[in-house]
Amino acid sequence: MNREYVLAINPGSTSTKVAIFKNRENVLQKNLSHAPEELDRFGKITDQFEYRKNIIIDWLKGEGYKTSSLRAVVGRGGLLKPIPSGTYKVTDAMIDDLEIGVQGEHASNLGGIIAKSIGDVEGIDSYIVDPVAVDEFEDVARISGIPDIERRSLLHALNIKAVAHNVAKEMGKKVDKLNLVVAHLGGGISIVPLKKGKMIDTNNANEMGPFSPERSGGLPVGHIVKMCFSGDYTHEEIKKKIRGKGGLVAYLGTNDAREVVKMIENGDERAKLIFEAMGYQIAKEIGAMAAVLSGDIDAIVLTGGIAYSKMLTDYIKDMVGFIAPIILQPGEDEMRALNEGVLRVLSREEQVKIYEDEV
Repeated sequence: MNREYVLAINPGSTSTKVAIFKNRENVLQKNLSHAPEELDRFGKITDQFEYRKNIIIDWLKGEGYKTSSLRAVVGRGGLLKPIPSGTYKVTDAMIDDLEIGVQGEHASNLGGIIAKSIGDVEGIDSYIVDPVAVDEFEDVARISGIPDIERRSLLHALNIKAVAHNVAKEMGKKVDKLNLVVAHLGGGISIVPLKKGKMIDTNNANEMGPFSPERSGGLPVGHIVKMCFSGDYTHEEIKKKIRGKGGLVAYLGTNDAREVVKMIENGDERAKLIFEAMGYQIAKEIGAMAAVLSGDIDAIVLTGGIAYSKMLTDYIKDMVGFIAPIILQPGEDEMRALNEGVLRVLSREEQVKIYEDEV
């Protein structure tokens, strides 16, 4: 039996991305959309397991691929207990925590569950790679200023670590020999100092750091407290202002950086100010994370969708270029990152991790 493919599965809120890889080649990729009325039938996200799995199996068959041709299955990692970064074999203990939603319900929790189900039928291993729950914080980074609140590690771990591995290869080094500041610039913004490959701090992209295309970032706390107790807003409305309707959307009515650039090119001075303010805040956060590494930095890496904007990256370069060389790795390819994580394990470049040993 010729097992030569890796199946990558990335469940989102209204779709499931799937891809088939042969070594490093992306042979086939598809975004399988799910109608809202179909998903509304399920009480919990994990109740969607059989529904989404069957759609994936049908897609494979329709494209002429058999599960017997798979050498491994990899799923997007979900909201597990805090764990170090790496590629993890999906175990029963991991499945238990994904099913109960140990840190919350999220579509990504289905990634490992579906991967293991398909892998078990074929007697092959299933994996997840660098889930959102990756936590490599040093203890000093957890202190918030209020004992009741601990700073948490929630970040775009999958893309950040994949980009760090890419940069290390380009530099002819191992990632655990480098100090990097990686700025993931997307709908949310995560800026992360990597100390010898470990992500030792970050702004929580949902509630801290720079504002982004649709998130408010860190805010003046006193004003937020006043808004919360003013009686003018519900809890849900405040949450939306912070995540979903904050940032560029709140100021300019769009979360598309390309549209903002067009507005600026057409002479919109307010759009220019807001876009520069986002770059200004990103650069400030990069400077803060440079301090975390005591200025010992091999490179600053700009990645994510809005790193395609030359206007934005040039602004950031002007502010932080004195710290370290700037490397551009625009965009993100989560499917490729999942596959690369598996290949590092299969080639023994990296040791596979076991969830219950790392928690």
